[in-house]
Amino acid sequence: MIADTPKPASQNEGEGNRTADAQYRRGVEEHVRHHDVQGDADRARRAVDGPEGDELRRAEAEGKRHAKGEDPGLKKG
Repeated sequence: MIADTPKPASQNEGEGNRTADAQYRRGVEEHVRHHDVQGDADRARRAVDGPEGDELRRAEAEGKRHAKGEDPGLKKG
């Protein structure tokens, strides 16, 4: 049984964090229920196919160049 009540902030659930999973799923469900998801997808498709498409693809490529979890704004050294 998965509890929907959040655990105290000091308790680390580690991998498979059930509290975070439940919060994420509720957020997605609420977004789908209250937003025009198909309209959002249509607008995104038009943006990628339109004049800003090249800029969006460059931004996507830049994001993919960074390792997962790496903050490109932080400098090492």
